[in-house]
Amino acid sequence: MANKDSVKGTLLVALVLCIVCSVVVSTAAVMLRPAQKANVELDMKRNVLMAAGLINDPKASKSTVEDAFANVTIRYVDLNTGKFTDEKPEGGQGRAAAKVPSASEKLNPDDDVAKIIRRENISEVYLVENNGELQRVVLPVRGYGLWSTLYGFLALDSDLNTVAGLGFYDQKETPGLGGEVDNPNWKALWPGKEVFGKDGSVDISLVKGGVDPNSPKAVHQVDALSGATLTSNGVQNLLHFWLGSEGFGPFLKNLKAGEA
Repeated sequence: MANKDSVKGTLLVALVLCIVCSVVVSTAAVMLRPAQKANVELDMKRNVLMAAGLINDPKASKSTVEDAFANVTIRYVDLNTGKFTDEKPEGGQGRAAAKVPSASEKLNPDDDVAKIIRRENISEVYLVENNGELQRVVLPVRGYGLWSTLYGFLALDSDLNTVAGLGFYDQKETPGLGGEVDNPNWKALWPGKEVFGKDGSVDISLVKGGVDPNSPKAVHQVDALSGATLTSNGVQNLLHFWLGSEGFGPFLKNLKAGEA
């Protein structure tokens, strides 16, 4: 038996301790995985509901979230055809699917105004319904700002043109500047704005210095974030991408025509 005070004994004790700790950590990770997954799903639902204006409290309880989400249906859309599909994205949703070569495509730099590099072929959408009638559609959106990729949800009313809400749940922009995308006062500027022009083009824009309420374009404009030009440009660009031909544009046209 090794002398525990010897170098060999010390190494043996350290090895055993490492093995025990590894087993404990691995066991805890496996046991906590279902709870972690449930928390991620709950957080996703909470953010969808907040973007849609169905709840206002970011700390809403699980029962409140689940009750409100009962009116939401998750569907999947083939972004290449703009139609619903029963196929689910390979590798996960959104950013996860975009990392799988067989489940995504690399974007032409000229088309990639959101700077996401790859776009998944199939994306989830969230339909808010009441007695079978479509009330709102919530779309996952993402794009690069100044320092980070902003991940969020855009909610449109049943006309598929009027903004019901916009919220970002994951971003690392500068606090007090670009980080103001999380400011409730700024998010309150979005409901009622129209994303498409009369010709069907994406017209939503962020205006530096503030929107002129007397301008005929005001219905398509939102105040840019003060002191955060690049983040504001990033928000505008990601909306133009996801509402355009490479994103949900074809799907929204098909859905409006009853052909999705």
